[in-house]
Amino acid sequence: MPAAIKRILCIDVGGSGLKAAVISPSGKYLVKRHRLKTPKHRKPRQIVKTLAELAAPMGDFDCVTIGFPGVVKNGRVISAPHFGTKDWKGFDLAGAMSKKFGKPVKLLNDADVQGLAAIRGKGLELVCTLGTGFGTAWFRDGELMPHMDLAHLVVRKKDDFDIYVGDVTRRKISNAQWNRRIKKLVGVLETVFAYDRLYLGGGNSRCVNFKLPRNVTIVSNDAGMEGGAFAWSRHKTRA
Repeated sequence: MPAAIKRILCIDVGGSGLKAAVISPSGKYLVKRHRLKTPKHRKPRQIVKTLAELAAPMGDFDCVTIGFPGVVKNGRVISAPHFGTKDWKGFDLAGAMSKKFGKPVKLLNDADVQGLAAIRGKGLELVCTLGTGFGTAWFRDGELMPHMDLAHLVVRKKDDFDIYVGDVTRRKISNAQWNRRIKKLVGVLETVFAYDRLYLGGGNSRCVNFKLPRNVTIVSNDAGMEGGAFAWSRHKTRA
């Protein structure tokens, strides 16, 4: 991380809310979290405008990290399942926000950002976000691996993981049945990934109410912003 970077604007783009805070390179909040409701019309123009409004009361910052709910590459959105991929595909969100802010911007998948705050930096660590949909991030010894959009693997009939454990489904089938699905999902992920640790984050992780295996941990939803600070360092480990 360049020595000049001391204040990082970290933005978490969610299906129901947009959150931002200014955070130090070590993950300390320098300006408390601010939240705005996600616009009803979620096309790029509306989101760019609202993110600029969200950042207005944050004061000075040196750079920006944005966690976005979709696949992103080189600052551009590849898919946006909950915002409308047709409208977003190929949109240079990092470039648009850099122009707005006059600062360098990194655009990452939101689960990847949350994972940067959650992991310990040892062994194989999997981070799953339970929110509007389902997100994943995969790490090896603290290094973020290439993003895999596991949310769209079909798990039941035509339902992918995004639908199978997403918020709309949770509200429809009851928390008890949703928890049974999450418990089954944890077992499937352990078989497929043979992870050393699994972290469950996102807004709906608070709804998990069964006893978790010793190597599975619930993490704060604020990790979705805190991880944005670590995105500017090459490698992040924890003691």
